Amino acid sequence: MSSSTSTTSSPTDSSNGSLAISYGALPLVPGANSQKPFTLSERLSFEIHRYSSYSPNYLPENVLVDCPNDQTSRWSAYTNSPPQFLTLKLKRPAIVKKIKFGKFEKSHVCNIKKFRVFGGLEDEHMVLLLEAGLKNDNIPEVFNLRCMTEDGSENLPILYLKIVPLLSWSPSFNFSIWYIELHGQDDPMYTSARMKNYNMLRETEIIKLCLKHFRQQGYMEAFGALQEQTNVRLEHPLISELHKYLVVQGNFERAEEFVAECIEDGLMDEYLHKQDYKHAWHMKHTESDVKPGNRGGHQLAVDTKKRLIYLYGGWDGYQDLSDLWVFNIELDEWTLLCDRSELIKGPTPRSCHKMIFDPISENIFMLGRYLDNSIRTSDYIKSDFYLYDTRSNGWMQICDDTSQVGGPHLVYDHQMCIDTDKRTIYIFGGKILTPRSATSSVEPEYSGLFSYHIATDTWTQILVDCHHASAAQTDIMSIKSRITHCMVFHNKQRKLYIYGGQRGKEDLDELLTYDVDTQAISVLNKEHSHHGNTSTSEAKFEPSSGYTLRATIDCDRDEIYIFSSLNKIKDRRDVHHVEPSNSFWVYSLRTHKWSRIYYCRHSTQDINSINRANVLGTTKIDGCLEPCPRYAHQMVYDELAKTHYLFGGNPGISQYQQLRLDDFWLLNLEKPKREEILKHCRYLIRKLRYEEMVRIEPLKAMQYLRHHISEVIDHTDAEQLNNFHKLASLLFKPHEISHDATLSQKTTPEKCAETERFDEASDEILKAEMTEVIGLVTAENMSIESNESLATSGISETASSPSNSSCTKRARTESSCEKQNRRAFLFNKLVQLMPASMVQPERNLSDFVVI
Repeated sequence: MSSSTSTTSSPTDSSNGSLAISYGALPLVPGANSQKPFTLSERLSFEIHRYSSYSPNYLPENVLVDCPNDQTSRWSAYTNSPPQFLTLKLKRPAIVKKIKFGKFEKSHVCNIKKFRVFGGLEDEHMVLLLEAGLKNDNIPEVFNLRCMTEDGSENLPILYLKIVPLLSWSPSFNFSIWYIELHGQDDPMYTSARMKNYNMLRETEIIKLCLKHFRQQGYMEAFGALQEQTNVRLEHPLISELHKYLVVQGNFERAEEFVAECIEDGLMDEYLHKQDYKHAWHMKHTESDVKPGNRGGHQLAVDTKKRLIYLYGGWDGYQDLSDLWVFNIELDEWTLLCDRSELIKGPTPRSCHKMIFDPISENIFMLGRYLDNSIRTSDYIKSDFYLYDTRSNGWMQICDDTSQVGGPHLVYDHQMCIDTDKRTIYIFGGKILTPRSATSSVEPEYSGLFSYHIATDTWTQILVDCHHASAAQTDIMSIKSRITHCMVFHNKQRKLYIYGGQRGKEDLDELLTYDVDTQAISVLNKEHSHHGNTSTSEAKFEPSSGYTLRATIDCDRDEIYIFSSLNKIKDRRDVHHVEPSNSFWVYSLRTHKWSRIYYCRHSTQDINSINRANVLGTTKIDGCLEPCPRYAHQMVYDELAKTHYLFGGNPGISQYQQLRLDDFWLLNLEKPKREEILKHCRYLIRKLRYEEMVRIEPLKAMQYLRHHISEVIDHTDAEQLNNFHKLASLLFKPHEISHDATLSQKTTPEKCAETERFDEASDEILKAEMTEVIGLVTAENMSIESNESLATSGISETASSPSNSSCTKRARTESSCEKQNRRAFLFNKLVQLMPASMVQPERNLSDFVVI
């Protein structure tokens, strides 16, 4: 199943700053190879190596030719039943950096909506390079491929590249790929050194796997000989010291002290940083006699320096509002600054507007609003632009219509951000309000990206909407505009981040970045989502586009936060056909990965329980209060206190369509602390010591459980307490006399006699003592798998199981082998909390042997 047809090779511009990549060949001097310009990215030659299937006339070789106007010029699988794949073989090993997918001249149901790309030096052993999807349009798309090893230390050379379609745009149709280009570098002058480094890295990893296997199986002579001959060390000397204390000597006290020292020295900080936040909602009960009333579609802005939150306007279910409030975080009180702003030269009542706070001038800027169709007249539709001076407490109209001075038309559902360093406000998206028309078939207009320079009072249109009349001009930059999106500004990276949104009936789930200095646009979640990880999850693990996404950013942590609540289906006001839920997401700009901090589904009964007598919008889930699902709410972030504030919104209750909320919430996010992981490690070490002790000295084990394990258990946590009860039940579980117990009988007859008397005594005495500590041990607690994984502190555990390899009589007895395995199992768990560069490989040699 291979082809002699291959692609041609030509240098290309590989600039990472632009989505548009030129693939034209540079002029070459015939016969003068030495003058060929050397670039790190060229178009690579390849051929079709293998394929899963193909439909008649839709051969795999068709992907080698770019014919966008020929509907038959594509590879189409014979079926859409997995697995379907297309494997390409490069001319020689290469560092492949990009892949380009060509398309048909118009959208097509067979385009692949989701796919994976694998690569490797052997076609049977490949790693994941990319997981992404194509848009259903006619525009070719380019994706960055993972081209580094997992630790990022070396380039990843590949000879085979496998494309695996997962889903087409119409699930009932077969997968089709129209055209493929690969870009990277395969010049032996460049790749030979990288191949050598890569092979050396592989050889070192193989030796480490052997060393790990030898040590776990007790083949210490082989371990020492291999380590001496290769001069490869399995791990950092500190980790070897922990292995000596815990596994070899069984010195649990010293092992515990050693782990505490490692935590104090920060060796587990990297692990803690990778853990998800733990969230806690708190309803803010203020001391104010007056406070803002029920509303949705309002706006919040935060002054982090003075610890103030401003609130303006909104819709209370019956009318638009024009009141301006301020909440003093330190004093915990609301103050009404003006009840009707329009009476003091301020903006008229409005909702769906946007406002931002400028920390330099301490002014609030406000733009946009929603108008009902009945009052959309040419005279009334003006994009007024206002400023509120927080120092003088006065309003000023900057402009009565920004569209007349180079700014946007009147819009709603847009987004605003401020670049304080350059004194510039950015406005993107939103739907343009136009005068009402006798015909309802007018296509909606969307606003592009604008900037407003505060110091010079000037507007600039940076990007036009892709359907704007001027978008076809070559010197005009355009973007697909949208509504209901999120936008934040990173003041250190100097980039706008835009996520989600909707345009007509299309959901936009991409994460865009716009560099305000270079004007470069890129799509983050297309290039980085699932980039190079080995997850097999088919589901998209990111916030779903909707009307209820609220985003904030922490520039110090390089994290974007998104709160998603009611998913209101587009073009419908009734939201009860979808199951209401709340979720909170974090996107790391360092790892380019999404994390869902929590997800909570609310039943319809919970939503309907909110009525006019209970307008707080509170739902009790698992004993904790949290906001009920809603839309038209607002959220801001205090970057200094690392706290989110949420106010009001529409709970979407059909029985009370005018109901709006006036609840005020705080959301705190915390990473696990050093104290928590120390307590967790102490529990694991003491648990193992107890399990060894209970087999030969149950009375001493009972006291150890009572005084030492109990102190590292959170007795208010039901799960931890249940695990503690299970440990106690080991005292009543019959144990076979172990090899250790036999030795104990020979050397300490007094202790043995004491143990026998304990075993023959009434269980009632033992149960009475145990009841003082843990209460009555129930029947279901009377059995336990002593090597089960226990979640004791919210710290995640991902460890391999103890080795189930049989131990020979030459090495040790069966009981001592079991003890060593348990200790090794715990050691493997503990070292997973340490930096990967210091510890043994996570994988095992036995993982590669299948019989």
